[in-house]
Amino acid sequence: MIEIIPAIDVIDGKCVRLTHGDFAQKTVYADDPVEVAKRFEQLGLRRLHMVDLDGAKQGKPQNISVLARVTSATKLSIDFGGGVKSSDDVNAVLDAGAAIVNVGSVAVREPDLFLGWLEHFGGDRILLGADCKDEKVSIDGWQTETTVSIFELLQNYSAKGVSSAFVTDIGRDGAMIGPSIELYSNIRKIVPGLDLIASGGVSSITDVEELERVGCSGVIVGKAIYEGRITDDELKMYAR
Repeated sequence: MIEIIPAIDVIDGKCVRLTHGDFAQKTVYADDPVEVAKRFEQLGLRRLHMVDLDGAKQGKPQNISVLARVTSATKLSIDFGGGVKSSDDVNAVLDAGAAIVNVGSVAVREPDLFLGWLEHFGGDRILLGADCKDEKVSIDGWQTETTVSIFELLQNYSAKGVSSAFVTDIGRDGAMIGPSIELYSNIRKIVPGLDLIASGGVSSITDVEELERVGCSGVIVGKAIYEGRITDDELKMYAR
């Protein structure tokens, strides 16, 4: 069964969601991410996706203290990213209690450094995060568009031993217009050995079922949960 991974995006220590990755289109859902994380744990979910949007914008993690509070208050397995650019950043995230560090921009700009982290920290601690718009990779918290094909990036890293990645369709993120089923279906065909986590656009449990049908192992869900489009009872069905 596909795993639902709830998302907490953090700006100024608060739980927010952006639409299309636009910092000007921000909705604050909770002042305290810890309480939100506790709710997910109480529903039986075991994993959490946290993004430090301040860190992504500034190029260095800014909400490590929020991560530490969440890891201290719950037993959730947390993957955390946003502005991770150095080995010191990776160590700081892991020291704060994250189980996994998700890395995007470095994987595009400094592939040797990224592969070095994989070797040093292990593939179970470093997760490739690939954000794209119109099948081209974006970095720096979605602020910088590149000409790199999402398929090429995933193919290259899969050939070098990367076994899992989460892929966010920026054009659909926070819009609740449905995920890009075609995008994820094509990734599964082009990189069949990749453990693929989808992100962006989920509006209902039907979308989750469709992503499972095309072979995604997980799906990151944010706004659909906060807006009540996916109910607590539906989340419990996917609890592990």
